[in-house]
Amino acid sequence: METQIMPNFLLKRFFLTPERPAIHFSGKTYSFSEVYKRAYTIAGQLQAAGLRSGQYTGVLLRNHADTAFILMALQLINVKAVILNNRLTAKELIWQVNDSQSAYLLTENAFEEVSQNITDSATAVSAIIKENLFDSSYTDPEIVEEISLDEVCTVMYTSGTTGNPKGVLQTYGNHWWSAIGSALNLGLSENDSWLCMVPLFHISGYSILMRSIIYGMKMVLFESFDEKKAIEAIHSEKVTIMSVVSTMLTRIADDLQDKKLPDYFRCMLLGGGPAAKTLLEVCRGKDIPVYQTYGMTETSSQIVTLAPEYSFSKLGSAGKPLFPSQLYIAAADGGIAKPEEAGEILVKGPNVTKGYLNREDETVRKINDGWLSTGDIGYMDSEGFLYVLDRRSDLIISGGENIYPAEIEGVLVSHPGIVDAGVIGVKDEVWGEVPVAFVAGDRLDKEEIIQYCLGKLAKYKVPKRVLHIDEIPRNASKKILRRKLRDLLEDSGK
Repeated sequence: METQIMPNFLLKRFFLTPERPAIHFSGKTYSFSEVYKRAYTIAGQLQAAGLRSGQYTGVLLRNHADTAFILMALQLINVKAVILNNRLTAKELIWQVNDSQSAYLLTENAFEEVSQNITDSATAVSAIIKENLFDSSYTDPEIVEEISLDEVCTVMYTSGTTGNPKGVLQTYGNHWWSAIGSALNLGLSENDSWLCMVPLFHISGYSILMRSIIYGMKMVLFESFDEKKAIEAIHSEKVTIMSVVSTMLTRIADDLQDKKLPDYFRCMLLGGGPAAKTLLEVCRGKDIPVYQTYGMTETSSQIVTLAPEYSFSKLGSAGKPLFPSQLYIAAADGGIAKPEEAGEILVKGPNVTKGYLNREDETVRKINDGWLSTGDIGYMDSEGFLYVLDRRSDLIISGGENIYPAEIEGVLVSHPGIVDAGVIGVKDEVWGEVPVAFVAGDRLDKEEIIQYCLGKLAKYKVPKRVLHIDEIPRNASKKILRRKLRDLLEDSGK
């Protein structure tokens, strides 16, 4: 099949609507012309620093207008951004930088200690600090005027249910079709403005940046989530759409009290797991339209979305696949499941990844004839609405972040006093779910175990409680029986 070629996204947007607002951050609004010019200058500085077309480079940055400029600069010179989650520990980041064979690490002073750790351990990598880069010499960059939609644009790591995380390849075509699929679903208005309080290192945040460029739409960017600032920004910046997870939406709804959002506000795009009925009812009472979605790093954002008119008649559903995408449920025998029959969710579409970086075997295992095995269990009703029963079977979703029990278990058993470990997610008022660990071995002090985990895991992954048991329940093929762990937790009355 012939490769599809398009103009470089930012170059084209700068040509079409240079004066339109592109990014609002920290009280300042940048036009597409300003974004292009900043990205152009940074592209020149990056090339002067040694970056070359086709390379992979690690990007460890906070939410900031500068981060958007840097990510756009990388697209201008066709450098593939390996976007690193800044909540991870140095050890986790070193693994990803090495695995991706990144030539450089683009970072900032705020991560000085972590980046020093990375460059000390990953000897092939040199760090480029944002603050130094912006003061450095500049050569006219060689801009890539055309891009192939098959070309890799970004890589984001997703934790596997087993073993190490995998780098998901996201092409320009994946991002393009994700933006188109969303526009065909939500509609597009020239007055649209998208509020981004989710991390740019997540596909949820990066996809807003891409939509901004593709649609010619203002993105209102914040460093982190704050419900009061969110409500203020919706008013002051005439925001029409906001991406949220349940915890964010709950806090906004609480803070609004008896006030309403303005009429021009079109929707809350809700990801990161299904919403509670009570939350949807609160939002309905306040006239807040909520579009529930299902998506993952491998689908470059949402692939299934439920329109608000179905939010109660199809309560608990993630909706139907977006226009460019398809899905089916695989029955136990490998055929297509009947309506209401649970099975594995398989998805296909031009927004679905072509595979995993340097993981040919995993790519072949997970993607067959364009169909991606998500590992998630769900069913479709007779009208084609998807219901997700279990995100990747054992996944814990805490504050919109994916936590895989296997990763925590691996850290726990690396402690000399712990023979075996099992982790489950339990419901939590604030975070949706939090991890709880069961350990077998020496009767260690629980605080000691938590401290040990804090040294090796991002804080949100550290178990909130630790329970000692004699033996971790496992089946014949040695898989942990998490259902039994849940029963033990209930029996302990904790």
